[in-house]
Amino acid sequence: MACAGERRSRATLGLCATVILLDIAFCKGFVEDLDESFKDNRKDDIWLVDFYAPWCGHCKKLEPIWNEVGLEMKSIGSPVKVGKMDATAYSSIASEFGVRGYPTIKLLKGDLAYNYRGPRTKDDIIEFAHRVSGALIRPLPSQQMFEHVQKRHPVFFVYIGGESPLKEKYIDAASELIVYTYFFSASEEVVPEYVTLKEMPAVLVFKDRTYFVYDEYEDGDLSSWINRERFQNYLTMDGFLLYELGDTGKLVAIAVIDEKNTSLEHTRLKSIIQEVARDHRDHFHRDFQFGHMDGNGYINTLLMDELTVPTVVVLNTSNQQYFLLDRRIKDAKDMVQFINSILDGTVEAQGGDSILQRLKRIVFDAKSTIVSIFKSSPLMGCFLFGLPLGVISIMCYGIYTADTDGGYIEERYEVSKSEVESQEQREESREQQEPSAGGSLVPSAQEPKDVLEKKKD
Repeated sequence: MACAGERRSRATLGLCATVILLDIAFCKGFVEDLDESFKDNRKDDIWLVDFYAPWCGHCKKLEPIWNEVGLEMKSIGSPVKVGKMDATAYSSIASEFGVRGYPTIKLLKGDLAYNYRGPRTKDDIIEFAHRVSGALIRPLPSQQMFEHVQKRHPVFFVYIGGESPLKEKYIDAASELIVYTYFFSASEEVVPEYVTLKEMPAVLVFKDRTYFVYDEYEDGDLSSWINRERFQNYLTMDGFLLYELGDTGKLVAIAVIDEKNTSLEHTRLKSIIQEVARDHRDHFHRDFQFGHMDGNGYINTLLMDELTVPTVVVLNTSNQQYFLLDRRIKDAKDMVQFINSILDGTVEAQGGDSILQRLKRIVFDAKSTIVSIFKSSPLMGCFLFGLPLGVISIMCYGIYTADTDGGYIEERYEVSKSEVESQEQREESREQQEPSAGGSLVPSAQEPKDVLEKKKD
């Protein structure tokens, strides 16, 4: 019975492995391997392309996700074709598309190429492909369609009105920022009744269950305003979002908490940041972004310090400066006071990107890398760092012993040379003494004769 059960389990495992392999092969069938002919044939279609390198670890991690993207795009009948290209084998084509790292995801639409900079998940990549492959400015013909868009997109922009210089600026901004958000156009009749417009035409952003109107005199350049407003006012932060927020020029107020910890202090700090973001939006929205982050690992890397959780930190992601309060945040009023003190310059910024801070970061990154290697694999750490140290030690020992031998030989040489010189001096003094005793010619002539006689004997 045991043998029969074992055979059944083996058969089940074999069947599962076969299904997995078939599933992988099936998904791969919807992703085309592209070669040099792609350059001439691509303009007839819209392409979503992964430029990869065979040796790249991140590319290998993306591969199964990319296969799922290809399968889903095919199954929903999307006009976007999904492909991948070895950027090392076709480097000239990759360089023409501006590929400088791996993996690089681009949507190619006619003569335009749009970079994908979002999280590498299937849903985010597909949403990017749908947004960019469609119309640049999408019309909203009815209130029902407007309500549908509101339910589907947490942030979107709408131009209301006819032809105008503002619409031209809106189109230019959309062509640049379509990779991040959606752009629509509508007539005044389609807009919900709660929307009040002082003048027409107008550009609005709908988010956080309300709307905000662009004001050229207060908000400046339209593209810059859209780039600042494309985020919800309160966000769950991660490393990618912080990187993206660096382009907005905003400071980021973050409650650093442990989401698994349900204690009062963790939930209290999160609620305080949410309250400030909601109730003081009009005062702070041009300068501040609000949110919370689970855990302090990423923040510790940015600050090169160990933050106590829970806490509140304000980051300037454009220059790596940060602000910390030297006391416990009591309530929303206390947080507002802290933010105002940052704006008026009474709180000193820490960190930054000075030369000293860059050197400090190099040392910190090197230390962190070494520690992480030894934690994850002590044997690998010993091999990577022990072997070079051993080689250097042997080289130093060899240099030291070679210098010692060289000095000994040189010393012996100097001693022997001095002995020769002293011997020559003694011989010269002897020769000088013998003539003074008398008959200087006789001894010198007699000496060879005596030597000859001794040889004969």
